[in-house]
Order: sequence, then structure tokens, then C-alpha cells
Amino acid sequence: MSASAKPTVNDIARHAGVSLATVDRVLNDRPGVRSVTIERVYKSISELGYIRDTAAANLARRRVYRFKFLIPDNDNEFFDSLQSQIEAQAASLSVERTYLESKRIAAFDSHSVVVALDELDPDATDGVAVIGPETPAVRDAIGRARDLGIVVVALLSDLPSSQRDHFVGIDNTSAGQTAAQLMGRFIKADSGSILMLTNSRLSRDHLERRHGFDTVMSERFAQFTVLPSIEARDETELLERSLPNAFAAWSDIKGIYASMASNQSLIEFLDKQSSKLVVIAHELTPLSRLALQRGIFDALISQDSGHIVRSCVRLMRATSDSVPYNALQERIRIEIFLKENLPPEP
Repeated sequence: MSASAKPTVNDIARHAGVSLATVDRVLNDRPGVRSVTIERVYKSISELGYIRDTAAANLARRRVYRFKFLIPDNDNEFFDSLQSQIEAQAASLSVERTYLESKRIAAFDSHSVVVALDELDPDATDGVAVIGPETPAVRDAIGRARDLGIVVVALLSDLPSSQRDHFVGIDNTSAGQTAAQLMGRFIKADSGSILMLTNSRLSRDHLERRHGFDTVMSERFAQFTVLPSIEARDETELLERSLPNAFAAWSDIKGIYASMASNQSLIEFLDKQSSKLVVIAHELTPLSRLALQRGIFDALISQDSGHIVRSCVRLMRATSDSVPYNALQERIRIEIFLKENLPPEP
């Protein structure tokens, strides 16, 4: 073997003094090989610097990947966008023997998440990406799935790193900090209150956004008072009742930070207001795009749903095969949209 040539399985067989069939059995974890022989093969792999072509190996043994996405079933345009991306990528990835399936489950319901996780068949599921609240029951269900060999990705809202394999989504603390920088710079008043709308006070992504927002506002824009969060839970009627009550209680509201992605009730409420408020919202959806174009919203903080789905697939596939992945490629960027830099409509 020349110094520049990559070692092959034939080189391993010669170096270890075993047959090619034995090397193949060791590499593919098949039975019938003595432990001392396995050690000799792996020693040769290490000494030769052999790096396995996982894609070629998977093609040769007709490896199939089956990944599932558990997404809340509620009136949320961004979740609908994720659903569309999963369906689109499922069609293109099937030629690579990678099959994607999504299931909509009750929103903000730990029991539904637990049931969906416990129903996963390890013989038909290699990985699952899940959006769920951080509760003891959900954490236990994730642990049971991982014990069965299922790769678990925390989607959009993180879980403790010891309890999942990967997190895919933006840095939500940084997103809240970004929203505060925009809010503080856009408001022209010398003082006033800022109203914050959130989906759930129990969701880590919204808690992190609130924390990041509060930190920057207190450090950089202390002349403004950030009010307690209004919990919307993606329920149109709940927000319709809460917003008038908030404006009746606080007459000096100058801005709104909507950390959730369901904005129809907010847009309808703002349409009726005579005074202009600074509004920072999340996710580029058809409704939020229109609100930005009309000047109802001042800025959007968003994340690419297509990148999110592709990243989930790559990470679940790499972890299933126990191979490295490019962490920089999987970092989901925070995107800031103003009316002037909106991308073309899809």
C-alpha cells in the first residue's frame, strides 16, 4: 500500500492475518468471530488509520433509516411550515432509503408526548425529533426511547443535554437578547412599558427568550418596564380576551415582544389601535410577512424550517451510524427580517 493510498478492508485482512469475510463480520457486528480475533482486527484498523465509508457500507447492506417527527397539533403557522418541509423532504429522501414520518399531537400536553414516545417501535424507528414540555414524565419517556436505541432530538425547545442526543433550533436566549436590542433601539419614547406575549411559561424556549429579553432590557434599556408575560398557548380566544385587559391595566405600553409564532389575534388587535406600537415577533409565516409589509410588525426573528428538518435528519442518521457530523452545518442561525429585506414569497 502506497503512503498516499487509503487503507481498504483488504489491507486490514492482510495486516490482521484473517480472511476478508472475517473483517466484514467484525465491521458489521455479526456473530461468529472470537473476541481475540475481533481485537486483532480493530488493532489493525487503528494502526492502518482505516476510516470506513459509512454511506457505501449502508448502500451495500441496503441500510434503511426511519425517522419520526412529533409536532404539536394546534393553530400555528410555523408548525405547519415544519410539516410541509417534512413532507417535501420525505419525497426526496426516499431514494436514499431514508423515510420520514410526522405525527401531530396535542399541544402543551405532556401525556400526549409520553404516549407518542412510548408507542415508538424500535424495530421501525431509528430516530425521533420531538417538541415537548420539559416535565419529569416527558424526560422519563425520552429515556425509555433512548434505552431502546432510538436517537432523540429535542426540536425547537431544548431539553437537558444528558437526556437527549441533540438539540435542533436557534439559541433562544440569544433570540430574546436580539429582540430586546431591536425593541430598545426602535422605541422613540423616553419611558413606558413593554408587553411580552408567550405560548407557555413552562416551555424552555419561551423561558429562555424571556430571560434573554429581560437581561438586555435591564442592562441597556432600564428606562422601560417589562411587564409580566401573557400566556397565549396558541389559543385565539385566550389572547383576544387578554390583550384588551392588559392595555386597560397598563396605559403606557409602548412595545410588544411576541415570542410565540401564532400572531393572528395580535394582528387583529393591533389593527384596531390608533397609536403605533413597536412590535417584535417570531417566525416568517404568511401572516407575519403580511404584518411586516403593512407596518404592523417592525421586525421578525426567524429560523429556517427547511434547515431545521434537514439538520434533524443528518444528526439522526449520523448518530444511528455512530459517525461524526459537522456541528457548524447543524447550527440554526437567527434570522432578522425587516420589511426591506424580506425574501421572495415561496
